[in-house]
Amino acid sequence: MKLDIFFIGISIDYTVNALFFNDDTMHKIYKNKGAFELASQIPIIIYSCLISMILNIPVSFLGLSNDNIINFKQNLKISGISKRGEKLIFCLKLKFVLFFLMSSILLLCFWYYVSIFGVIYKNTQYHLLKDSVMSFGMAILYPLVIYLLPSILRIASLSNPKKKRKCLYNFSKIFQII
Repeated sequence: MKLDIFFIGISIDYTVNALFFNDDTMHKIYKNKGAFELASQIPIIIYSCLISMILNIPVSFLGLSNDNIINFKQNLKISGISKRGEKLIFCLKLKFVLFFLMSSILLLCFWYYVSIFGVIYKNTQYHLLKDSVMSFGMAILYPLVIYLLPSILRIASLSNPKKKRKCLYNFSKIFQII
């Protein structure tokens, strides 16, 4: 499932980047004689990365079952465990069927759009691939920074017990929520 989510994420990213290629982008590529201009592409890369992350949320929600299983394990009541187990299995089956149905439809639409785009705009495929790789790289590095920064702040606030750095600790908690 996680491998499917990964590949669907790549295809979402590639397709969203292809959606951002319009007449202005084609004209810039023509004016630059095919040279890749990173400065003009950065806003497009950032926007496509954000849109791809938003589109990956429902895919991840349907494809991952961690929260359902953890909630089942944390409920310590023994009474009604078989009924809760049946409900969990039904919920997971429903999520997985919806995941495969949604992912199949999305992949079919993405395949159609990207293949048509590649046939029509043969000379921009290299630029699309570069934009997609940079956008996907940003999507991978973004969580690293987001999770690393609160931990660094928390370590700094707790490193010296004699100094009270409660403000820094609270800031790390707020940043963790974001």
